[in-house]
Amino acid sequence: MLVSLHVKNFAIIDEVEVFFKDHLNIMTGETGAGKSIIVGSINAALGAKVTKDIIRNGADYALIELVFHTKDEGVHKLINELDLPWEEGMIIISRKIMPGRSIYKINGENVTASIVGRISALLIDIHGQHEHQSLLNKAKHIEIIDRFAKDEIGTLKEELEQSYNKYLQIKREYDKAGIDEDKRLREISFLEYEVKEIDNAQLIIGEDDELEILYKKLSNANTIAEGLQSVYRLTSYDPAAAGDTIGRALKILTKLTEYDERINTFLNQANELEDLLNVFNRDLSEYISDIEFPEESLDKVSKRLDLINHLKSKYGNSIEQIIIYGKECESKLEKYRDYDAYIQRLAKSLQNAEDELNKLCEKLSQIRKKKAKKLTEGIKEALISLNFLDVKFEMTFKKSKHYSANGFDDAEFIISTNPGEALRPLAKVASGGELSRIMLGIKSVLAQNDDIETMIFDEIDTGISGRTAQKVSEQLANIAEHHQIICITHLAQIAAMADAHYHIEKETDGITTQTIIKKLNSDESIDELSRILGGAEITNRIRESAKEMKELAKDAKKHTI
Repeated sequence: MLVSLHVKNFAIIDEVEVFFKDHLNIMTGETGAGKSIIVGSINAALGAKVTKDIIRNGADYALIELVFHTKDEGVHKLINELDLPWEEGMIIISRKIMPGRSIYKINGENVTASIVGRISALLIDIHGQHEHQSLLNKAKHIEIIDRFAKDEIGTLKEELEQSYNKYLQIKREYDKAGIDEDKRLREISFLEYEVKEIDNAQLIIGEDDELEILYKKLSNANTIAEGLQSVYRLTSYDPAAAGDTIGRALKILTKLTEYDERINTFLNQANELEDLLNVFNRDLSEYISDIEFPEESLDKVSKRLDLINHLKSKYGNSIEQIIIYGKECESKLEKYRDYDAYIQRLAKSLQNAEDELNKLCEKLSQIRKKKAKKLTEGIKEALISLNFLDVKFEMTFKKSKHYSANGFDDAEFIISTNPGEALRPLAKVASGGELSRIMLGIKSVLAQNDDIETMIFDEIDTGISGRTAQKVSEQLANIAEHHQIICITHLAQIAAMADAHYHIEKETDGITTQTIIKKLNSDESIDELSRILGGAEITNRIRESAKEMKELAKDAKKHTI
């Protein structure tokens, strides 16, 4: 469940912290008080895009922090897979929003927005103000049935997506394979030339680097020889050279040891210096004597480098890329030389890929059709409890003309809300208020099949009133028995059902404006219900009606449990 929400410098919120309860949490307040900003801040913490002006005026950053507590094994498993800290079921998700960038953290560890999305998808389900409009899109219907059937579908959709990508790759190659005889012969001739040019070069990986080093050495042979001769003269036994100087130093130290035994230490070190210098001079002399000035070798290295660089300019930026390109040309040559066999192999591969794809699509479709019957029966029952008195609700399936990564099903929900009316697509039948109730009905059925503990409804009461509003409130209370519900509403019938009631209001000092949230006690909750019922003037009669509504809500909850 969502334990708490902390928001700072977000839109018109200066700083608020809300602690939520189990079951049904209700938020009410005047229009424009900032109720939807609360849901917006939760969405933002979970990775939703925000505008540049979302940071409160005058602040350097905005901060949202969500604290969840869960015992869900799926969440625990994912946390372990991502190697994130985890302690006693607590998950703290935060987002710090600064101009131009955001920092996401989970339990204090920096993470990406995508990781936040993966974890939050197992923790919370948010129904925005206009989400019910998504029911007008058939793609949403497939998404709903797949969520309902997720346990049976398992990894099937991932397998199907891989199969679809493989099919597309082969199909693209097959579609491009058509070529006339003249073009085929020209391609063969051109490829043969390229393959021969690369083969004749006898390239060895890494030889270009070695040749560059050798070319640098050969082209600077004179400079190297002159420099080393100078070094040798400075370190040899010529008068005033290093070797001669050390030799004289040894003679002095040898004589001085007669007077002080400690000088033997310096003598030994000087002897080591002389030995090192002797080895250095001997090696240097040998290297100088081996230096040649082979213009022929330099010319050979230069020509070889020119050839390699020429091939790089045509076939790749490295010897590795040139060799890979040559192998690709050889593969194309094989295809063009035995073109009919290549087309036959490609056609067979395409057919096999399509058969495998069709098999997976068919398997997924059968699962969907089987689960759709159970889902629509559950939704129908939920709709009846939401004051659709004579409703029919089903799901139709057609086979699309084309495959997709989501299968070949063209499916949609169909409904009839009045006796004698034919079942028709939602988009052609349902009003805004009906769509809200249908979405709530769907959510209530999915909730029975989901492990998600927290659900947020932002004004699920759009377009409803009266008896229907009462039915919606009862349905929310029913879902809240096994889930934590956070609901923003304008309706007293729904607010009366609250297990925890929060009031959202806007305050101003004439200079700045801010949104604050307060948890209401029993009397304050009745006052708020009275405000919703009575508007500007709250009479004793209205307050009594609010008390009665609260009592009726308690009785209704007892009957829905």
